[in-house]
Amino acid sequence: MQNAADSRIADLVTAGEVRVALYVPQYTTDSVTGELKGWAADLARAIGAHFGIEGVPVGHPTPPAAMASLKSGACDAAILGIESARAQEVDYSPPIVEADYTLLVPAGVEIANVADADRPGLRIAVVRNHASTMKLARMLKHATLVYADMPDATFELLRSGEASLFASVREILLKYCAQLPGSRVIAERYGYNSLGVAVPKGHAGRLAAMSEFVEAAKSTGLVKRALDRAGWRGLQVAPPSEA
Repeated sequence: MQNAADSRIADLVTAGEVRVALYVPQYTTDSVTGELKGWAADLARAIGAHFGIEGVPVGHPTPPAAMASLKSGACDAAILGIESARAQEVDYSPPIVEADYTLLVPAGVEIANVADADRPGLRIAVVRNHASTMKLARMLKHATLVYADMPDATFELLRSGEASLFASVREILLKYCAQLPGSRVIAERYGYNSLGVAVPKGHAGRLAAMSEFVEAAKSTGLVKRALDRAGWRGLQVAPPSEA
């Protein structure tokens, strides 16, 4: 636990809490208690414990909603994919985890690797504004992206035949794969998402304090334990920062 007298987080100490914005599918919600669960919720609470205050995970349906909450001041920090477009609006700690991007392929679709997916007439279902979507959009030359706002709705684009593939984070695709007989998730990845702790622009002290938490959480095994408890696949602890 960090000394609560740290002037860099004096406003958070005064409030007695740090509100951390998360987004689906980083967490699940307990149907009885309403408590947020999962690796990201565990890390949000750990951030608070590190500073000697309460860590409050705050759920949002999408990354843009989490961003809006952070920018408006409704949340004090967020666990977000590190993207250059977002970095114009928020500041990031070093990466805390890395998540593989890959493809879910239904039965009967002849796709062996990522290169096979980029061909004229092929439609790929993606979640709007997700970091995995931004990465794929920069890579494609021929295939067309088909958008939905949430993972479940994106999966329905695939299941209904409106798209031939579903691109996202490996862990998410493996869950949907179990719901689509004969489908498979390819072994190759087309990139990965580094997620960090984001803070609003102009909060250099808070950013430094969050960055120290991230490095400590990685080196002590806290992040690995959170991932193991959640049972996520295709997600690993980011390497130590060189800074």
